[in-house]
Amino acid sequence: MNNQDQKSEIGGQRPEVGDLTSRVRVRHPKSENTRPWRAVPSRLAAVSPTAIERALLILAALFLATGLVLLALVGRVSSVRGLASFAIWAVSFAAAHTLLNRLLPERDPLFLPIAALLSGWGLVEIARLAPPFLTRQTIWLPICLGALLAVAAAPRDLRWLRRYRYTWLFGGLLLLAATFVVGVNPSGSNIARLWLRAGSLSLYLQPSEILKLFFVAYLSSYLAEKRELITTTGPRLGRFRLPALPYLAPLLVMWGLAMLLLISQEDLGAAVLFFFTFLAMLYIASGQASYVIGGLGLFLVGAGVAYPFIGRVALRVDAWWNPWPEASGRAFQIVQSLIAMGAGGIVGQGLGQGAPTLIPVVHSDFVYAAIGEEFGLMGTLAVISLFGVLILRGLRAAMRARAPFAQLLGAGVAMLIGLQAWVIMGGNARLIPLTGVALPFLSYGGSSLLASMVAIGLLLQVSDPRLPDR
Repeated sequence: MNNQDQKSEIGGQRPEVGDLTSRVRVRHPKSENTRPWRAVPSRLAAVSPTAIERALLILAALFLATGLVLLALVGRVSSVRGLASFAIWAVSFAAAHTLLNRLLPERDPLFLPIAALLSGWGLVEIARLAPPFLTRQTIWLPICLGALLAVAAAPRDLRWLRRYRYTWLFGGLLLLAATFVVGVNPSGSNIARLWLRAGSLSLYLQPSEILKLFFVAYLSSYLAEKRELITTTGPRLGRFRLPALPYLAPLLVMWGLAMLLLISQEDLGAAVLFFFTFLAMLYIASGQASYVIGGLGLFLVGAGVAYPFIGRVALRVDAWWNPWPEASGRAFQIVQSLIAMGAGGIVGQGLGQGAPTLIPVVHSDFVYAAIGEEFGLMGTLAVISLFGVLILRGLRAAMRARAPFAQLLGAGVAMLIGLQAWVIMGGNARLIPLTGVALPFLSYGGSSLLASMVAIGLLLQVSDPRLPDR
């Protein structure tokens, strides 16, 4: 018996030409073509980022057009005003897409389409909830996109932002301080005069919205330079290393000055946002969870002290803790918000079919509740998903950046957008007390839209792989 026969007896019968494996190979010589999904990743990889961005912008345009047509059919907005808003939106984003192809050809392809979809959705909601304000918000849109393009066209080394951190921050603080003297309220009220009016135009700027970005840029620049000194030279307390106070002091002074101005104006929503952004940036730079734990402890102590002395804090905490005894009084807004979101169910009442306008100031503070009523749970999850993708792509761009300042800036801007969205959405759903900040891109307000678009411009800069190492 030869070796070949021995192998056959030991291992069983030898494969013949007509066995199952051979028949499969013979019958299906191109079996890989019967499973086309295997080729999907390679096909997507072959699509250019510019083409992906263009396709997503077209989808956003279809969403906006459909929403405005539905509102026109039910008589919520005039056809002429809806068409004008759509035309300005479409031309603005088409121009931004074209110019960005020249300025940042290797940018992340998702930032601009997400901004386009959310801002378009915001126009639909404003047309539905407050039609007289649609024109003003539409005018703000090309201005804000112009600011986005200006940031994208700035020098890629971001030196203009990193080196002049004190200039930018003090400029923002001066604008905020100016509201004590010449501040106005667009509604004509003498309280909460947090805006500056642009000459004789009906355009108002809220300095605290711009100050947020200056604050993140300042933190990014300072922590990029002093990160090692802050985290390695401080005294130890058991297992934890305390921050080095001489290097942390400038951060605390600038943060304290901003908080003082905001609290003195009773702009509590912005103050909360500044505080948590400060904690998030400190954690990102140091990796020390003890800073976050200590900061949260200080926040709870401060809130407990402020509760009996600041009426607005007490009102919002009481309305959050148990709104039902005053459902027709001080807690009317939050109760109506909960009713609206509950009435929406899974798929919503339909655009223009609900009653979200029963909520006071719904177009500004409660647009998320309006989406919950007319778009349902699916609509609210879509909004959360869009912000989630925006945050993840921002953190991804920050991780891929090579310069420490760009890393901290990208992460800080992404966290700022995420925190602001979470604070207002959580307030609408009664997960946390109301804060009064605007939902980025969706709420009515030119200042909020301007800050959001500038933030997108910064993320586009950070996502460009051609960004220098320093």
